[in-house]
Amino acid sequence: MEITSTQHSEIILTGDRATGPLHLGHYVGSLKGRVELQSTHQQTILVADMQGLTDNANNPNKVSENILNVVADYLAAGIDPLQTTICLQSQLPALAELTMYYSNLVTIARLERNPTVKNEIQNKGFERSIPAGFLTYPISQAADITAFKATLVPVDGDQLPMIEQTNEIVRKINSLAGYSVLNECKPMLSKASRLPSTDGKTKMSKSMGNAINLGATEKEIRKAVNSMYTDPNHIKIEDPGSVEGNVVFTYLDAFHKDEGYVQQLKEHYRRGGLGDGTTKKILEECLQELIRPFRERRNELLNDKAQLIDILRVGSEISRNKTEQVLLDVKGVFGLNIL
Repeated sequence: MEITSTQHSEIILTGDRATGPLHLGHYVGSLKGRVELQSTHQQTILVADMQGLTDNANNPNKVSENILNVVADYLAAGIDPLQTTICLQSQLPALAELTMYYSNLVTIARLERNPTVKNEIQNKGFERSIPAGFLTYPISQAADITAFKATLVPVDGDQLPMIEQTNEIVRKINSLAGYSVLNECKPMLSKASRLPSTDGKTKMSKSMGNAINLGATEKEIRKAVNSMYTDPNHIKIEDPGSVEGNVVFTYLDAFHKDEGYVQQLKEHYRRGGLGDGTTKKILEECLQELIRPFRERRNELLNDKAQLIDILRVGSEISRNKTEQVLLDVKGVFGLNIL
């Protein structure tokens, strides 16, 4: 397999932890955008298996068994490995070594002040039993970003502190060197609204069981839609209902092809006379149609795992060459290129 060489001024690095198959939240928030960007930008997608272990080291199979699931999801969503480099984090030793060098420039206090890390620690209930790898997650991300000389990093708003911390490390390295060794990156915020979980409590999560996977079966889609949070005060069909915060309508806005029809449904629901069962049936039909080709393509890909492994192997070889050069540059700043 050969990857077509393209010359683009902007370099994008993005990726996902290999802790489970991707879901509709990933599709709306990032996958659709990656498919569009791959023809206009130099794009690398990192399957972050090492970072997946930061809170799953006691269950490593959760990571190893999902690496190919994630790659299959990429391809099923339209990522073209001839345009986008797909690589595996653990096959790029420069990333771990850069993380070590950068960790000497960041204090524990600075890591603990990172709002993204603080929120994740609270959500996962770590308290003070925080795996060291999880606490240093922002440093590892900085290694990923700088190793690929990324100029743009697609992120949600709550990930902006990660970009800020990366650029702090870049400035420290450049200050030590006395010249520009690494370049700062800019965030690329998603234009899509964040998709809530099916229960309406949080964002979709691979680990919390409140997501609809891209490979979901018809039965799984039906079950997820039927369990969706609606308006608790909409008890009888004739009762006026609230659309705001109603997960069914949020998903209809995100996925239904006919915006005018969805607006009519909203007006009907607000004035009363439209039951939750009917709106859920409409949404289910919409999602069944959307996910069916993903699921079929994904199953085809997973039946040929050798092809997925080959895509990862080629992408990792290309990425290894890129990241090793950046590692040499950084080692030079610390005076470690003596051999």
